[in-house]
Amino acid sequence: MLNKVLIANRGEIAVRVIRACKELGVASVAVYSELDRDALHVRMADEAYSLGGQTAAESYLNTEAVLDAVRRSGADGVHPGYGFFSENADFARAIQGAGVTFIGPPAKAIEAMGDKISARHAAEKAGVAGVPGRSDPLVDPAEVIGFGNEHGWPVAIKAAFGGGGRGMKVVNSPEEAPAAMESAQREAQAYFGRPEIYLERYLSWPRHIEMQILCDTHGNAIWLGERDCSSQRRHQKLIEESPAPLLPVEIRTRMGEAAVRVAAACKYVGAGTVEFLYQDGEFYFLEMNTRLQVEHPVTELVTGIDLVEWQLRVASGEPLGFTQQSIVHSGHAIEVRINAEDPAGGKFLPSPGTITRLRPPGGPWVRLDSGYDEGDTISQYYDNLIAKLIVWGPTREIARKRMIRALEETAIEGVATTIPADLYILAHPEFASGTHSTRWVEEKLSFEPLQSNAEAKLKAAGSLTEGGAGSGEKVLREVTAEVDGRRYQLKLWVPTGPEQESRPSTGVSSPTGRPTTPASRRGARPARSVSASGGSGLATGEVTVPMQGTIIKVLVSKGDAVEVGQTVCVLEAMKMENAIQTEKAGTVTKIKVSPGDTVGPGDVVVVVE
Repeated sequence: MLNKVLIANRGEIAVRVIRACKELGVASVAVYSELDRDALHVRMADEAYSLGGQTAAESYLNTEAVLDAVRRSGADGVHPGYGFFSENADFARAIQGAGVTFIGPPAKAIEAMGDKISARHAAEKAGVAGVPGRSDPLVDPAEVIGFGNEHGWPVAIKAAFGGGGRGMKVVNSPEEAPAAMESAQREAQAYFGRPEIYLERYLSWPRHIEMQILCDTHGNAIWLGERDCSSQRRHQKLIEESPAPLLPVEIRTRMGEAAVRVAAACKYVGAGTVEFLYQDGEFYFLEMNTRLQVEHPVTELVTGIDLVEWQLRVASGEPLGFTQQSIVHSGHAIEVRINAEDPAGGKFLPSPGTITRLRPPGGPWVRLDSGYDEGDTISQYYDNLIAKLIVWGPTREIARKRMIRALEETAIEGVATTIPADLYILAHPEFASGTHSTRWVEEKLSFEPLQSNAEAKLKAAGSLTEGGAGSGEKVLREVTAEVDGRRYQLKLWVPTGPEQESRPSTGVSSPTGRPTTPASRRGARPARSVSASGGSGLATGEVTVPMQGTIIKVLVSKGDAVEVGQTVCVLEAMKMENAIQTEKAGTVTKIKVSPGDTVGPGDVVVVVE
């Protein structure tokens, strides 16, 4: 067994690996950027070393800084987690060149499968058909247009060296091709350090089903079962489950055997995932993730196999302790990703900030894998995953209801989260029936009525008002009362104004037990409304940004005429690009930002008159 493992990552996955190391008696080493100096993974590790810098490129994607930490710590193994360097063959070679064990597949396997283009070639040689597409890197928008005209629109542009929806753009028409290519390349470079992209047909109503495989250095290769990851938004997974609902046993077996053939074709070692799209009784090879998946816990709960433990054991040269025939699946597991995004009105805006309260759920068969504690800050420079909530039940329906209960029990304040959207999806009849697809969330669900949990808390505290300023203004308060010894919790719109504020307390208390205070006394003000990806004051024509981030592109010049809904600049926050649009038609009179500028919520970027 390895003696000391450095985790070249951060957040939830670093915490997950540290826990596995502790259980095996292996010393753990954390690395951190300047912003992560006091992060949870740093506090939990046996040792920690600074990488310097703030952005991912300056820290977690700085090979020399990571190698220096390896040398200084004396680690004999490096676990890359997921994202960052996890699918980077050059990094794997650099680690091995330093005489240290890379806890992942051989560099050649990463090159064959980590590059989605060469993975298509390898799968074809293994007799596994892929999604129709081009097996060469894209270099010109004309290639996208030609493919779309031949195979039909929409088409999908994807990052060749990444996954998780990063760097993926759906192109609906020839006019969108140039901008989509440019955006996909920027995101791929920012998140994976490589700008290469490729092209595939975008299927009409597929399910995203992936197969977990595990291979050792002794020639043993097995599949551990599938995960259904069809609940997606912006091509990023929201909810994952195992086993996949309504998947025929014969398809499951064929898919597992195909996954093992793909792994054998590249002489794979360690834990990996082969992803497929399934539609109309047929499945197509999509890609292979040569790393641990975010959603690996659902496989752990239905098989009882600790995948991170076996990554460490395989890397130490141990053979697998089980065979294909000995794998037993029990019950159903569901995982929900809790991201720092505000789903209010269907906008899903990144929500960096400090977590002021974090109350985890409890109860039987409930697991929370988190990268943050109460008081920790979520930075705009990194992925917005706060935690993963995983539950198990003897049936899918029991697991679904248990997840709803656990989510309702979870309390996170200080940042907005996707919990309201997750609850909406889980309660939907089409999710309950298992008839959804990868396009279901985007095309069939409307999140417009959703209110973020942050907004709900503000309203309950009376921070948001109804009816405008003046004596007719009302605030929404949550109060408690007792009638004949029974406790009731009520939400009331209460008038405000000098006469109401001067009245003595009625004795009605807030949920904290303290008398409620009118919003005007606390200096609270109504929240400003914003568009789906930006906002503007209609009276002044000031286009503002709704979140903290970095301006990566300005699309207008002073004197340009703009229409309502036109994108004026692109803001990157938490590795996602957001179009900032104007709500007023007119002429651009001022541009207050340039590419590379950091902005905060409410900052004016463009003025239209």
